[in-house]
Amino acid sequence: ARLHHNRHPPLCHSSGANPHSFPQARPLPPHCGLSFSRLQTHTRPPPQARPRSLPEADPQPLPLHPPLKLRPNRPSRPRYHQPFPQSRPDTPHPDPPLSSSPAPSRPGLTPTSRSAASPAATPTPPLCACARRPLLLAEPRFVLSPSHSPGTRPPSAGVPGAARHPAASVTAARPGGLPRGGEAVVPVANCDVKEYNSNPKEQLPFKEYIKYWKEYIKNGYRSSRGCLYLKDWHLSRAFPEQDVYTTPVYFSSDWLNEYWDAVAVDDYRFVYMGPKGSWTPFHADVFRSYSWSANICGRKKWLLYPAGQEEYLKDHHGNLPFDVTAPSLQDRSVYPRYNQSQPPVEIVQEAGEIVFIPSGWHHQVYNLEDTISINHNWVNGCNVAIMWCFLQDELAAVQREINEWKDPMDDWHLQCQLIMKSCTGIDYKEFYNFLKVIAENRISVLENGLDDEASAKNAPKAAISTLGMLHAVFDLKRTVKVLTSLSANEDFKKLDLTSLSPPPEALLHHLKAAIDTALL
Repeated sequence: ARLHHNRHPPLCHSSGANPHSFPQARPLPPHCGLSFSRLQTHTRPPPQARPRSLPEADPQPLPLHPPLKLRPNRPSRPRYHQPFPQSRPDTPHPDPPLSSSPAPSRPGLTPTSRSAASPAATPTPPLCACARRPLLLAEPRFVLSPSHSPGTRPPSAGVPGAARHPAASVTAARPGGLPRGGEAVVPVANCDVKEYNSNPKEQLPFKEYIKYWKEYIKNGYRSSRGCLYLKDWHLSRAFPEQDVYTTPVYFSSDWLNEYWDAVAVDDYRFVYMGPKGSWTPFHADVFRSYSWSANICGRKKWLLYPAGQEEYLKDHHGNLPFDVTAPSLQDRSVYPRYNQSQPPVEIVQEAGEIVFIPSGWHHQVYNLEDTISINHNWVNGCNVAIMWCFLQDELAAVQREINEWKDPMDDWHLQCQLIMKSCTGIDYKEFYNFLKVIAENRISVLENGLDDEASAKNAPKAAISTLGMLHAVFDLKRTVKVLTSLSANEDFKKLDLTSLSPPPEALLHHLKAAIDTALL
């Protein structure tokens, strides 16, 4: 299927208001929180942990994205499984300093403790400060499509996705499909087997998996091979010449895939295909990135926990559960804080709909029907600071694990970086190169005078995601903040930085000069 950026499965249902006529908007924050009328993130106190070097707060409001094109005449009704507070703060929230200092409390989801204890007395888990501020809009612009009871489901919800979404464009594949597609080797997970905290994977030819899937359905969704789920298939990278689909414009500011496209090593664009009953265990996304998931066909059920709630779900060893619906979580000797957790946000995603997952939100996903979906992980100027927080936490965890070898090992700091990269996929020096590539692309946009999306089409592919000069300046400002923090980080300064070109100080000077020139 092809998802066009100007004709794509809509993200949401309209609240009925004119999406282009809201009052002065409050700033969009750079972190997690669904941008819905009654949903805010939980407020958590900061972690009592090793202090991290973090960017300073930005006193200026963040710019809004372009208005969403919503379907008109959709009824506005509360459709979530749990109540939400009716009031919101009336003043804009500046970007919080990403530090370990306490943040003021703000309203969140209505407390629904699993225990008899008062929610006000419930201790709160530590949480990175970058995930504390709620995401608010001046007017509710959209809501997700949650599951509906038969009495509350809108009449159009029973209509196939492409028919009930006028703005949607799911184009049929070319006759004959992908050339050599059947011979492509795809990763397949066995959903019936647990291996550590995931499912074991094997590599199969695509045509063999399709044959298995047909037999699995024919046998009543049973097989001696178990329930096999094709997941994390890099379809776009495997068939770059096919242009299989176009990323929706709302998600096109994607630093993560922009960088990996530039270095031609990897990407974070995936196709998932699985039968009814296949599922993905409890997890948070790579680098604590955003993610979006578009259903081409089928239905998914999502269990979403706002950032910070996962602390209540850890066992007495600090490990997260494999399955958040398992009865074993009720055992307080193993999961001592589970009764303090709140129920997850539950969503049923239909065909032709897209779900956005904020940074740091842990989730578990089930296929309620035979389902095909496209999924991207992505980072941009709004959550790159969260990625930097995550990398510092990961390095600190590695350092704690091998601390006893610090004195006898001459290259201990380098070994910590190597271990972190093997676990997370990136180290501090590559993170620097990541920021450099993004910054250079944005400077190219400014130098070429690309002031709208149309002119950006003549720019290199990597620069298109900026969507204009103002966006390029915004990205550069965010890059400068994180790069300044990285340059001052003690662990970063202990590395051999002579291989970095240009040096961090020179790159920072160049970026600040480019911003000043653009704002003249």
